[in-house]
Amino acid sequence: MDLSLLRTFVAVHRAGSFTRAAALLGLSQPAVTSQIRTLERQLGRPLFLRQARGVTPTTIGDELAHRAAPHLDALVEIAETGLDEQGGGRTLHVAGPPEFTALRVLPALTPLVDQGLAVRASFLGNTAEILDGLAAGHHDLAVTTARPRGGLLVSTPLCDEEHVLVAAERWAARLSPDVLLGTGSVVLEQLPVVEVHESLPFVSRYWATVFDGKPAAAATVIAPDLRAVRDSAASGAGLAVLPRYLCEEDLAAGRLVALLDPPVPPLRTYFLVARTGTLALSPLARAHEALLRAAADW
Repeated sequence: MDLSLLRTFVAVHRAGSFTRAAALLGLSQPAVTSQIRTLERQLGRPLFLRQARGVTPTTIGDELAHRAAPHLDALVEIAETGLDEQGGGRTLHVAGPPEFTALRVLPALTPLVDQGLAVRASFLGNTAEILDGLAAGHHDLAVTTARPRGGLLVSTPLCDEEHVLVAAERWAARLSPDVLLGTGSVVLEQLPVVEVHESLPFVSRYWATVFDGKPAAAATVIAPDLRAVRDSAASGAGLAVLPRYLCEEDLAAGRLVALLDPPVPPLRTYFLVARTGTLALSPLARAHEALLRAAADW
């Protein structure tokens, strides 16, 4: 049996789509379709059920993937290891939200850089864009705020991020925490808001968790980078909801004040994501392990 046909089959099985598998393999969609049909003729069994959106493996397809995928992954690991030894290193392509990737992910990879690993980072704010790029092979590892579905990508919870409602002292001095916990949503909606998007994603999540409702306020300042939101709020432009790791120095220095200390603070989970099978590769495995180890202290 032709190994290239099996490789294409496993890619389709994991991707759930001829089109996504073609992008991952660097082939055209008709070429992938042709290879799968050839393999099905050789086996005399259908491997996939064609549907309006993608494909679903038959029981024969699931059985073949279960048996073949580990061996193909092992062959890829052998080939990649040989390339690493000849080339003196490997380049790791990592993608994630700009702030978290810059302040958490890249510093955690520095020990591997010291050992010869090259790193290329892509700052992307849209989770779907990150996962599509990872599935297409543009990235090796990705950090997202949503767990991917399907068999093409595998994810591991990385850490939880606490969100804090903050403002500069000139606004905080006008507000009482006791009043805020009782009628806070009404009071706060009279203040200017700094956010990353017109839809108020951080403020809306905070309101839903703490006040069990939706904010009626509109943003006064929109800045599509949480670091800019932090600095704008610290300058007195208005209240903001920020990850604690991003503003803890400002809180300690008094540039920002936490307006509330709710019993159940809003949390957001980050996931470390890779294509299925690629964590068998040594450089990816080491980077994956380094990030999980570092995240224990985040």
